[in-house]
Formats: sequence, structure tokens, C-alpha cells
Amino acid sequence: MTKKTATYDLISMGRSSIDLYSNDVGAAFIDIKSFAAYVGGSPTNIASGASRLGLRAAVLTAVGDDPVGDFILNFLKQEKVETRFIPRKPGTRTSAVVLGIEPPDKFPLVYYRDNCADNQLTIDDVLATPIHDCKVFEFSGTGLSKEPSRSATIFAAEQAKAAGAKVVLDLDFRPNQWHDARAFGVVVRSVLSTVDIVLGTEDECKAVTLTDPGQVAVSHSQISGARVEGDLPTAVQSMLRRGPEVIVVKRGEKGATVFEANGTETDAPGFPVEIHNVLGAGDAFAAGFIYGIVKGWDWRKSARMGNADGAIVVTRHGCANFMAFEQEALKFIEERGGF
Repeated sequence: MTKKTATYDLISMGRSSIDLYSNDVGAAFIDIKSFAAYVGGSPTNIASGASRLGLRAAVLTAVGDDPVGDFILNFLKQEKVETRFIPRKPGTRTSAVVLGIEPPDKFPLVYYRDNCADNQLTIDDVLATPIHDCKVFEFSGTGLSKEPSRSATIFAAEQAKAAGAKVVLDLDFRPNQWHDARAFGVVVRSVLSTVDIVLGTEDECKAVTLTDPGQVAVSHSQISGARVEGDLPTAVQSMLRRGPEVIVVKRGEKGATVFEANGTETDAPGFPVEIHNVLGAGDAFAAGFIYGIVKGWDWRKSARMGNADGAIVVTRHGCANFMAFEQEALKFIEERGGF
């Protein structure tokens, strides 16, 4: 159950960026001729998706004092996402990502996050945000990769948990954003006592218990940037022992599996669609899943909503700019047999 009343259904926290998506679908990265400019960054995408589903959403990120920051803020305002708590960070740059699209399985990503504004989020920025006044607080693993955003993010999760919000962690494992891939697991494990729900792919979940850097095969052609060797059940149980109610494993076209602390496992089947671009599917899933949480749905129904949102987005060119609207997603599910 979520809090009965709050000003915001969702406050998300973490990275934001301008995402440049290749217009030349199928072309090798070196042959790309042009890009389309969209807004990105996992928590920013999730807030946008939640707003399109009718939730009252705010995002705590940071942008530089630059035109790219203007671009992001303008989009979020158009999407009715609250931007009042997004600080400008003078002397920093708003983040950027360049993305190739080579279906069915190559989606190269290049991050530009040196001197990045959202890595400079502070505890004071959290205190200036009504973290206590939301039903769901969501944050991403990348926000834990560097100080001062690491301490600020952990502090925000503590504040949200104390206020009775559901705390959701999207693992968002990007190995090239960490000085050591194993540090990702060290930090994530340290924060799990404040987390109610963990969202992650199989590789991201396995990365939480990573001890051997040789288990990570980094590839810019893969959506998460890595393939991680290891045992998924062991990783899931390791996380559950540290406090979360559930671990939700996103399985792409296969749907999702919800692992509960009481030992129950629930599969939520996916929706077969023709894939155009998988980038952003996980963020769309999170938006749909959080929608279900706010509505008081059970885990399976919430995951089916997440699967539907993800399936819709993968048929489109980008992510935040192409998230499903509430009635669109509900109709999509109804036409395919319902929940």
C-alpha cells in the first residue's frame, strides 16, 4: 500500500540528458548521417512516462546553465512534470548521450557526463524538494556513482522511507560510470535497507553481487552496456535479505518476474510486438509499474502495465518523447487479452 494522500504520486531523482538518436535506423554508428534530439536519463524518462499516464510527477535532477538545460526543462514543462526542484549548477554541463539504432540487438550508446550537472546534486537540493510529500520515490543506480550525488540520493531515500513513501530503486547499471564495476554492488547493497522495490534486468541484478571484474563483458553495442556472469537466484536472494519487499526482474520480450521476500515468484508475460528500438523500454516499464503501485494494484497487474508501456515504446524511435498515455496503454492491454 502507498500513502493515501500526497501532493505528488511520484518524485524521481537522478540523471537527465539530451539524447541524440540516430535517424539512420540500421546504419552502423560510423555511417550515421543525422540525429533526432530528445530528452533522456532514466529518472527523467520515468517521470515523463508517469505524467503521461496521469500521475502527478516531479523530478529532482540538475542541469547546467546552458541551452541544453533549457531544452530539458522546456520538454518537462510541456509534459506537465514539475520542474521547480531542478537546480541549475553553474560551471557544469547538462549531460548528453548519443545513440545508434541497429536492430535487432545492437544499440550503441556513448555518454558525455564529464563535469555533469546532475552528479552535483547535494543534500541541500534534497532538502529543497518535498521528498516527504510523495507516494512513490524513485531513484537510479547511476545517481550513486559519484559524490556529492551519492550522499544526496541516499539521504533522499532515507527521507522518503521515513515519510512512508514507497521507495523504488532502478538499478540502472552503467559500468563505464563507475571507477570499478564492483563498487556498484557495494553501494547498492549499502542502500537496500531503505528500498521497498528493486527494478533491474538480469544482468543488473547479477551486478549487485559482482566480485570479479572478469564477470563483466562491457560492450557499447548492448543496451545496458554490459553482460554479467553470475547466478540470478543468488543475487535476488542477496538483495531480498537486505530489506526490499520485492525484486522485479525485467526480461524484455519475455515480460517480468516478481520475486517477493516471502518466497513467492510471479511471472507477468510480455506483449509480442515488432521492435524498432529497445532503448528506453526499461524506463517505460518503470513508469507503468509505478502507475500500478499508485493505483493499489497487485504485483502481477502492475508488471503487466509496465510490460505494456515497454512494448509500446520499443515500437517507436525514442523514449521520453514517445511514452504511452494512460488510455492508450489500457487499450493496448485490453486488445491483447487484458491483464
